[in-house]
Amino acid sequence: MKKVIGLLTAVGLMASPQVLAGTVTVSGSTSVAHVMEVLAENYQNLSNKNVEVQSTGSSAGIRAAKDGTSMIGMSSRNVKQSELSSDTKEIVIARDGIAAAVNNANPVKNLTQEQIAKIYRGEIKNWSEVGGESRPIVVVTRENGSGTRGAFEEIMKLQRTINGHKVTAIIPTAQVGNGNGMIKTIVANNPYAIGYISLGSVDDSLRAIDVDGVAATDDNIAAGDYQIARPFIVLMDKNAPSTAQEFIEYIMSADGQGIVASEGYIRVQ
Repeated sequence: MKKVIGLLTAVGLMASPQVLAGTVTVSGSTSVAHVMEVLAENYQNLSNKNVEVQSTGSSAGIRAAKDGTSMIGMSSRNVKQSELSSDTKEIVIARDGIAAAVNNANPVKNLTQEQIAKIYRGEIKNWSEVGGESRPIVVVTRENGSGTRGAFEEIMKLQRTINGHKVTAIIPTAQVGNGNGMIKTIVANNPYAIGYISLGSVDDSLRAIDVDGVAATDDNIAAGDYQIARPFIVLMDKNAPSTAQEFIEYIMSADGQGIVASEGYIRVQ
């Protein structure tokens, strides 16, 4: 998909206005973009229609859908009513777990939700407090505006209210990684780090730990047993061009949902 996007950029000056006008623009959550790029590439091969996907973060994607700078926005967190206009449609295209991930050399196999929350609040500071080595815990978090961070904070109750405003309760000394890829790199290279990433992004470079004795798997998420999970949402104006609506219809079709499942996410149909 990156090659397709690069080609669109390279030939943009030579492309006809009709071709550019027909391009479906999608922006937002880096987590959703992981599967969206695959969906877009398959759709382009089937329909010969252009789809351009940009990873800008959930908050930016929500704004882009609302103000029309993108035909479709992507969010990996629940969208607040104040972020929507009366003409904005929300569509859940998949469900995803958020994995608490550690280095493969870390002996800790299971943590409770409360232990994870305490680690991120800075109340548990050493791996020996949760059955690991006597080493300081390196806490890794996503950047502000990340849908994964927003969902993680909400589910894990890592927010507090100050003067009527919700602020993060994650310790300020936490390392910050922009995107799932950066979190994976940090954790994979530090045996004492813990981070959180989209379950669909977990690979052999690191390990998702069990939470409350439940493994982070699609089946456990679908059954409601694994609790750290969130929706993948797309947003679109009710009067969006037919090209954008047709792409959403493809995503929700049996073929589109098959791709969702093959990429490690939970289909909604």
